[in-house]
Parts: sequence; C-alpha cells; structure tokens
Amino acid sequence: MRYFNFKLIISTALFMAVLFPAFAVVIKWHNVEPGVWKGVVGTPEVYSLLGASGCEPLKEGFDRLPEVNMPEMASSIVCEVVNGKTYLRFPLEKKEQLYGFGLNFQTVHQRGKIFNLHVDHYGGKDTGRNHAPVPFYVSSKGYGVLINSSRYLTVYAGSGARKDSPNAPKAIDRNTDKSWKARPYSDAVSVLVPAEGAEIYVFAGPTPMDVVRRYNLLCGGGTLPPRWGLGFTQRTKTLFTAADVEAEADAFEKNGFPLDFIGLEPGWQSKAYPCTFEWDSSRYPDPEGFVKKMLDRKIRLNLWTNPYVSPESGIYDEIYPYSGSHTVWCGIVPDLATDKGREIWTDKLQKEHVGIGVSGYKIDEVDGYDHYLWPDVATFPSGLDAEQMRQTYGLLVQRSTADLYRARNLRTYGLVRASNAGASSMPYVLYNDYYSHKDFITALINSGFSGVLWTPEVRSSKSAEEWVRRFQSVVFSPMAMINAWSSGTKPWSFPEVADNIKEYAILRMCMMPYWYTEFARYHYDGIPPFRAMSLEPGFNYEDAMSTEIKSANLDDNPYLEAVTKEIKDQYMAGEYLLVAPMFVGETSRKVVLPKGDWYDFYTGEYVGNGQTITAEPGLSGIPVYVRDGAIIPMMEPRLHAPGKGEKVNLEIRHYGKANGAYRLYDDDGETFDYEKGEYSWRDIKVVRQKDGTLKGVISKPGKGKPDTVGKVTWKFMTKS
Repeated sequence: MRYFNFKLIISTALFMAVLFPAFAVVIKWHNVEPGVWKGVVGTPEVYSLLGASGCEPLKEGFDRLPEVNMPEMASSIVCEVVNGKTYLRFPLEKKEQLYGFGLNFQTVHQRGKIFNLHVDHYGGKDTGRNHAPVPFYVSSKGYGVLINSSRYLTVYAGSGARKDSPNAPKAIDRNTDKSWKARPYSDAVSVLVPAEGAEIYVFAGPTPMDVVRRYNLLCGGGTLPPRWGLGFTQRTKTLFTAADVEAEADAFEKNGFPLDFIGLEPGWQSKAYPCTFEWDSSRYPDPEGFVKKMLDRKIRLNLWTNPYVSPESGIYDEIYPYSGSHTVWCGIVPDLATDKGREIWTDKLQKEHVGIGVSGYKIDEVDGYDHYLWPDVATFPSGLDAEQMRQTYGLLVQRSTADLYRARNLRTYGLVRASNAGASSMPYVLYNDYYSHKDFITALINSGFSGVLWTPEVRSSKSAEEWVRRFQSVVFSPMAMINAWSSGTKPWSFPEVADNIKEYAILRMCMMPYWYTEFARYHYDGIPPFRAMSLEPGFNYEDAMSTEIKSANLDDNPYLEAVTKEIKDQYMAGEYLLVAPMFVGETSRKVVLPKGDWYDFYTGEYVGNGQTITAEPGLSGIPVYVRDGAIIPMMEPRLHAPGKGEKVNLEIRHYGKANGAYRLYDDDGETFDYEKGEYSWRDIKVVRQKDGTLKGVISKPGKGKPDTVGKVTWKFMTKS
C-alpha cells in the first residue's frame, strides 16, 4: 500500500498558489452534436443549467444544418482556476458584434456591456439581472458560446483591457489629444464563474442563425404549442367568480371577439400569497363542473399560481421537510430538486387542476426581487444552495408542470416569470410587471437569441392610441394576451378603436396556419419564430446607422456599436414577415429593409429593396412587410382555434413576382403524437406560367398522415 504525505502535498500546493496564483487550464474538448463542442475546465459542479432543465438534444434537426469544423476562436480561449473561481476569456475581433446574454430590454448589441447574470425581476436597466439571464451569446462572426453553470456569472462583454494583450489600446494624453476615450478598446469576453470549474459549449455556424439553431436543438428543439395556445387569451380580474368568468366569455362571443383561453388570477385559490393551490369554495363551488362547462364552449382555463405553500394548504405538513429554510410571503418553498418535494407539489396540481381539465399555468414570482425571494443564505434539503436554486427555479417549475401534461399526452402553453439556459422546449412564455412598450419589443427581439419566448402583453392604457398600438404588437408575438387582472379592461374598452382591435384579433386567428408552422420550424429546426433583424439573410447591421448619430469611429471603439448601430424596434415574425411596431405619439417611423424586394403585407404593393423607408400607417395599422415570393397560409375567420384534427379551409396568399415555396405543417394540434411520426409537411408552390399568370399547388399529405386542410383558395396579392 502506498501512503501519501498529505502535509507535504498541502504545503506544496500553498507554496505554488502563492508563487503562481493563476494556473492556465487545458480545455478538454469533445464533439457532442454536429457543430457543437463541449469543453471541460477544471472540476465543474454536477448541478448545471442544462441538467436542471432535463433537456435532451433533438438529434434529427442537426442533420439539416451545414457540416462545419470547430470555430477557430476555440483555440484562443484562455481558462484559469484561481482560489476556487474560474476565469474564462474568449477572443474578440474588431468589428465583431455580440448578441444574447439573456433577456435584455434596452439593447440588442451587447458588446461593451458588463453583466451580472442573475435571475431577478427586471429593474429598468440591462445589468444582467432579469427573468432569463441565459449565459449564451452569439457572435456576428458566426459562432456561439454557452457557459453551463448555475451560478451568478459576471460577464465583461468586450470591456476591460489586459496589459499583456497583443491588441492592447495605446495610452493617450487626455489633456492634449481629443481622440482620448473613456472606454478603451477590449479584445475579449471575460467571464467569472464562482466555482472550481465550468462546462463550456462552443457552437459553429456558419451564420449566426445556424448558431442559434444549434443551441435550440441542443436544448431539445423549440416548443410546439397546441393550436389553442396561439389563439387569443384574456386574463380576468383577481377576485372574479365562476359566474364572472362565464359572463366574460359571453361578452367576447356577443361582441365577436376571438377567445381561446382565460387566465384566472389569484382569487381562484382559497388563499394566495402564500398559496393553498385549492379552489375557493365561495367563488368556485364546483371546479370540475365549471372547467367542463368552459371546455364545452371551446374555452380553456389557465391558473395563476406561485409555488409558495400556505400553512393552510393540505400539503403543507407533508411537504414541509422537503422545503427550503426560508419562506416567501410566509409560505414555504418546495425543493423541486428533490424527488419527494416535486412529487408532493405536482400531485396536488394533478389531482385538483390538471386532472379535471385545467389546461395550463401562469407561474408567478419565481424571479425576484431579493426582498421577497429567499436570500442567498437559505439552504435546501437537496443540497443545492440558494444561488443555484435561484438560477434554476424557473426551469424546475416549468419542467415539473410540463411533465404533468406530457403524462396525459396533452400539450400545454403557459406563462412563467423566470427561465434560463435549456428552456427552448419548455411550453412557457415569459412576462413581467415592467410596462414599457418599446422595451417590450426589444425584449421580444432578444428572446430569439436565448431560446426563450417573451410576450409584450397588453394591460391598461392611458389612451385609445396606446391601447391599439400595444394590441397590434401582441398580435405579432408568441402569445396574444390582454392581462386585465387589475384593470378589468376588455378589447373593446376604448370604443373609438374597438373595430380596429377586432380586425387585428381576427387577423391573429386567420394567421394561425402560418404561426403554427413557424412554431413547428422552431421545434424541428430550432429557428426562433420571432427574432432580430441581424439573423435575417440580406440584413447587414453596418448599414443600419442610427439617424441621430452622424459618425462614430467604430474601428477604434467597437463598444460604440451598442449605442449607435442597432435595430431594436423591428423584427422578423416567421419566415417571411417583417414587423415594425408603432408607439404612442408616432405618426411615422423608419423601417430598414434587408436586401431583396419587399411588399406591403396588407396590399401586396412593392415598398423597396435593401433601403430605409418611411411608414405612415395611421392609427389603424402596424407596418408589416413581406419578402418577394412569400407564401402566407391563412384560415377562415373564427372565434376559437381548430379542435383536435378539425379541418379548416385555407386561403393561401402569395406576394411579389418571384416563384414561391412554403412547407405547411400539420398534426392533430393537441397531443404529442407528432413525436411518433403523426405529422405531415405539405409543400405549397406558386409558379409563374408561360402566359405570365401565377398558379399555386399544394401537395397531399402522406398516406395515413394528419390532414386538417379543407378547401383551398389562392390569393395573389401583388398585381402584375
């Protein structure tokens, strides 16, 4: 037997730590999926973001991406483990732009920013403390990086210059040289991981869109909501009764407004803040009968909750040993990282909600603020510390509740306040209590870089103009929602714009075949259904100089790109649509078109090619443009989404002069049978004939495959 002199080993280690405080660590790389490499630095913690999400790569999607080699930048990554912390440094070139780093609300270009990636309620500044601080970024050079750590990470995204850098900026005398800058050039992304190691994932392109696709596919592919989830939703006032909810549904039907699911706010529970998860018997005396009655009307119910257990809940005593050391609003915090804690909590939801037909959840307040969430000194029976729990609790509640529906072979679609890396396949949309319309649109754009969804929901408004502008935006977003929990507003609350609101609500429903197909592309191919212009072919951010700033020396200081060059108020919606929201007080706006011919969505008229145009739609319109050759499948107007396997008639629109092609997705719209091959892609083509006319054809579904397409008509929007 060999014995070791531990005193000598410890003494030697201490001596080395003093003499050489930083040790460069060799990264051990291996290819995990096509175009994706995992690097191990030091000794990573067992618990991670991807592990907490439970995601499994959607392997089939990688087959449709280009074959690539490992990005050259990987060979220049520098890692050091010092005093129990890991320091990562990733190279940056001049003119290289960065996107991502989670759900930012104010900028799309992130170079030069400093982030503390920390799950929290968004407080009005892009500091990294937000609802989804995903430690993943995408470079304009066509690669991406994920740090798979469940810790609070500090990121210097091209900020901070090392003295030994070959690209170190030159010292300049501020007294005499007007070119002096307060933010000198930096050639690296530096990340501090407060742990003795980390997992790094590097994603190849070749384009930034390919990088995003590989990330989403690694995380299981994007979520595919049920069709009803893409319809219209209204969240009712907090203390509504069953009779009030039914009256709300009656009013929608009477006024001719579509409605697919209603959200019940805290008053459905006998106690909330903290929660019992039990129906209030005075407001909802017959929950099962009430749920069934609404389902019979083709209206589903979504329940607000947070996970903090009231002493008056029937599961309080049982789950107490499986909860954290600190309370939230005097409710105990279930440790969902323990099998037993998760089982007790989800069994309650299964028996009293999901089992009687409730279709989904709005899971609130799993993000922050620090003053109401558990503190960082809290402990949990799973052995996770408070920091790890904070970074992943949003993932855990999404995973736990989504599994309830999967077990019943039913899809769900809901809302959540916190998320993180690995959530691409989660059937949840993020929201918050912040209410800036412009920042909501920027968040929607940034969500596409991080594998999450975001809704620019409508709540109260100060004027009819604000109401209609906000409503127009949600129609072109992942969830078309009015949140009336406090105000009680209805789509027709401003009579002077009620007709316009109805027009757009119906438009949302008519576009369901398009939206559903685009979410299928998100699932199977990882393509975000709502995304930044910088991911669009033919778009060059260097051509998009802000009109307010006439010049900037970006070669010397790429940080300036974060404030002088970006498009943060227009975005792509699906394969073909460019959406440019209008905001209160605007009568016109600039829209930057990518290269290629573009046409007006509503009229089919030509608008431009690779240029900046001015849109003046009036109060009644939100500018939307369509690429040449675009095909947009529309269904007939209706108040509810098609039911399982229900056939619908289609009007297929074609725009522009070029031939067009589109693949229309179809399945039963409600179950996971598509994972067993029960789906179809139908090829739609429009070809110009010898006589100059356009002709459209749609392929038949495969034998035995889903077929919900009824009568097909064609509409050629652009006049010859």
